[in-house]
Amino acid sequence: MSERVVIIPTYNEKENIENIIRYVFNLKPEFDIVIIDDGSPDGTGAIVKGLQKEFSQLHLIERSGKLGLGTAYITGFKWALENGYNYIFEMDADFSHNPDDLVRLYEACKNGADVSVGSRYVTGVNVVNWPMSRVLLSYFASKYVKIVTGMPIHDSTAGFVCYTRKVLETIDLDAIKFKGYAFQIEMKFTSWALKFNIKEVPIIFTDRTLGTSKMSGGIISEALWGVVQLRWRAMTGKIKPKQQN
Repeated sequence: MSERVVIIPTYNEKENIENIIRYVFNLKPEFDIVIIDDGSPDGTGAIVKGLQKEFSQLHLIERSGKLGLGTAYITGFKWALENGYNYIFEMDADFSHNPDDLVRLYEACKNGADVSVGSRYVTGVNVVNWPMSRVLLSYFASKYVKIVTGMPIHDSTAGFVCYTRKVLETIDLDAIKFKGYAFQIEMKFTSWALKFNIKEVPIIFTDRTLGTSKMSGGIISEALWGVVQLRWRAMTGKIKPKQQN
C-alpha cells in the first residue's frame, strides 16, 4: 500500500473514469485511488469494479445517490485515515486537473506544507476552455473569499488539493457544514484558522471535454453566503481542533 491516496468523487463519469484511473496508476511515485461513486446511473461504478480485478490499489465506496461533493470527500477522508494514508488528495475525474500535478502537490507537502493547493490564480489566470463569464465568476469568488475572511489564498475554491494526515486528524470533519464548492473554501479556511501551513502550487486548469459539469446556481449561492458564516464562526471562536479520545 502507498502512503498516498487520491480521492475521486464520481457521478456519471463513464467517459473519463477508466482513463483517469490508468493515468494515475502510471505515475511515479505510486498513488492509490479511492472512488466515491454516488450511485451513477451511467455505470461508472461497474467500470471501477471491473478495473479492481486489474488494480489491487483501486478502492470503491458506493453511495445510494447524489449526496454532495463535501460529504463524498468527508467519506473519503475518514476512509483514508482509517487505512493509514499520510497524504490524502482531492481530484476531479474529468481531467480538468492534470494528474501529473499530483506529484507536485505531494512534493510541496513532503517539503514542509501541511496543505498544498493546485492553484489556478496564484500566477495570474491559468484556465483553459472556460467561457469568460465562468472565469470571472471563479476568479472574483476567490477574491471575495480573501477579502471577507482574510485568508491569504488566491484560489480558495480549488478542488485539487493535498492534505497531510495531521491536518485531517486535527479538523473535526463532522463539523464541516457545506456540501458544494463552499466545502472547498471551508476546508481551506479551517486549515488556515488552525494555523496549518498552506502552499499554493500553480497549475493549468483545463475544462472537461467529456461528460457534464455539475455546477449549479445553488452551489454558487451556498459558497457566497457560506463565506460570511465561516468568518463569523472564526470570530466567535467556534473553529476548534477535534477533541482527541
